[in-house]
Amino acid sequence: MSKHNMSDTLTWLKSAPGLSIVISVVVAVAATIDAGPYLMVNMVVTGGMLALVATGLTLMLGVLNIPMFAHGEYFMIGSLTAYYIFTPISEFILEHPDSWLVTFGPFIAILGALIGGAIAGAISEKLVFGPLRRRSTDNWVMNSFLLTVGLSVLLVNLHQLIFGADFKGIVGYWQGMPISIAGAYISLDRALAFIISAVIVALFYLFMTYTRTGMAIRAVSQDITGAEIVGIDIEKIVLLTISLACALAAVAGGSLLFMYPSYPTVGLEPLYMAWFVVILSGLGNILGAVAGAFMVALLKVITMEYVGAGWDFVVPSALIMLILIFKPSGIFGSDVRGVLDK
Repeated sequence: MSKHNMSDTLTWLKSAPGLSIVISVVVAVAATIDAGPYLMVNMVVTGGMLALVATGLTLMLGVLNIPMFAHGEYFMIGSLTAYYIFTPISEFILEHPDSWLVTFGPFIAILGALIGGAIAGAISEKLVFGPLRRRSTDNWVMNSFLLTVGLSVLLVNLHQLIFGADFKGIVGYWQGMPISIAGAYISLDRALAFIISAVIVALFYLFMTYTRTGMAIRAVSQDITGAEIVGIDIEKIVLLTISLACALAAVAGGSLLFMYPSYPTVGLEPLYMAWFVVILSGLGNILGAVAGAFMVALLKVITMEYVGAGWDFVVPSALIMLILIFKPSGIFGSDVRGVLDK
């Protein structure tokens, strides 16, 4: 390694993001040695789910300046969609245990959740966000915040009215012996849920970084006027952005149906944790949201292990308050810039 690269590495390690990541890794290793490898397994699975939800949430903030307080309801839509797709599949599997659906049926349900979330996001843009954007540019953040709160209440009550308030869940997607990792046993459902989240986050990163559409989305987030000048269709980009953000939350709900059965307010916990991630990593910072997701997941599992299950929201909330006081832009220091930013 050259002296220049070593100097850059040392500078990064001394920065807030680098120092935070190093401390998180050290704490994770120490807690795993003390409590056992299951703690690391829980952190990884929880972090993968949070990465999906938080990435969608920060996409809405970074591109559209929408503080999406209805994001948890798209998690709920994903879990509900996956439930109604997988239930008949599971009944068919019971009668035909040698069917190919034993292996691929869960993927169909999870893919259905992703598609359902994308469609729900597109409908929300056409019926809710689009009309607001065309009629109101003043006080945009406050108006969109109030709108998403109202949308959340509407979706929760629609779920209860149409599908009832009872829990709709499954025992598991895949049957089989748990996987042993360093003495900790992890179910196939948990392992594949993490793999699915990792693959989707990686594909999303590649999409945003290397495709023309992803570059257009980033261009809109940086300079709406400049994007219009070079011929980018803003309406299409906004529609795609909202659909992608909602699809990411929905696929998380579908992937974790075995952990989070669908009911009207199932999205509250993922929503709160995703906001912790977004505030921790910096508003609108997509890459920071992935790192922040695992930091918050680590904090959550350590709190549950050493303090108690009832404190898993209290400790992260206290940390977020401190971050807002001393570093309002978040650890990764990203400012919000969006479509209606002036």
